[in-house]
Amino acid sequence: MSEKLIVGQINGVFGVHGWVKIFSDTEPRENIFSYSPWWIKRKGEWLEVKVEDFKGQQGGKALVAKLDIIEDRDLAREYMGCEIAIDRTQLRSDDNEFFWIDLIGCQVENLQGEVLGEVTDLIETGAHDVLRVKGATQELIPYVLDEFIIEVDIANKRIKVDWQAEESE
Repeated sequence: MSEKLIVGQINGVFGVHGWVKIFSDTEPRENIFSYSPWWIKRKGEWLEVKVEDFKGQQGGKALVAKLDIIEDRDLAREYMGCEIAIDRTQLRSDDNEFFWIDLIGCQVENLQGEVLGEVTDLIETGAHDVLRVKGATQELIPYVLDEFIIEVDIANKRIKVDWQAEESE
């Protein structure tokens, strides 16, 4: 089975005909509907599902979908809290592209050869995204190419940065 990427979650029921409310991790939120099929993790197993129909609720923020495996409200309740994933192969990319999730787990080393730690997650800010790197200390490194981020080697899970480690006390 190929690698699954979590893109959202079923977080409620909508109506009596088996529609479910969707929380989407995609940007913009509606992009979750551009992937097919979805995989729903239920009771520890991945189930392949097709989205039969979808729409945004009035008032804007909520998304709802009708899935082929859910026929009524009672069954929809059983899927509340289930993660929604896609196969990584569904993402479009070329050799020069990578996804934020690819950065998680990369070893970060500065220009002096000092290992600063490993990327644990990314933080979105208004100006630019920030890598959270945990090692002997925690570093927050702005993801600004050619200024702080010098080289990203996804194949070897390494990132070269122009950054000095904070001194631990």
